Amino acid sequence: MPPATAASAEHEAPHPMPWTDLLSADRIVMLVDPGSPAQVLDAAARLLSDGSPASTRVLADALRQRERLGSTGIGHGVAIPHARSSAFHAPRGAFLRLGRPVDFGARDGEPVDLVFAMSATDDMPEQHLHYLAGVAERFADPGFRDRLRMARSLERLRRVLLAPAPAANAA
Repeated sequence: MPPATAASAEHEAPHPMPWTDLLSADRIVMLVDPGSPAQVLDAAARLLSDGSPASTRVLADALRQRERLGSTGIGHGVAIPHARSSAFHAPRGAFLRLGRPVDFGARDGEPVDLVFAMSATDDMPEQHLHYLAGVAERFADPGFRDRLRMARSLERLRRVLLAPAPAANAA
């Protein structure tokens, strides 16, 4: 499909994008001792970066700046810290399951133990919002959250996260 057609189709029917496109197994971790929310954001930045101190610093600063605007804790023990950055040419995601819950200041008052961090490119804000919608929609499912919390091994956690989401109207 030509790029113009793909872009116009995206504008015609906005819908959540498959957030699993953002993840890879090496960016899914179990963080035994998460420390503070700031330390969780630093760990997320390390996972999202290309490994260089410069990109890690840029991403950590962007995630912290976004968090200062308002909590990314969406409730039910889930946070979706996110930022736009020119550090990469494609969006990236990372998942951290925390060994103990951390207070992210979520509206429901629940501390966070499931963190999906995301970095999107500066030049594609609509794509960023579509991915955010997809992540939020998936983490709204109590069964999905339970499966993540019950996964006892990193391998199992990765299988749960990287499996395709069930179709909304599967019949």
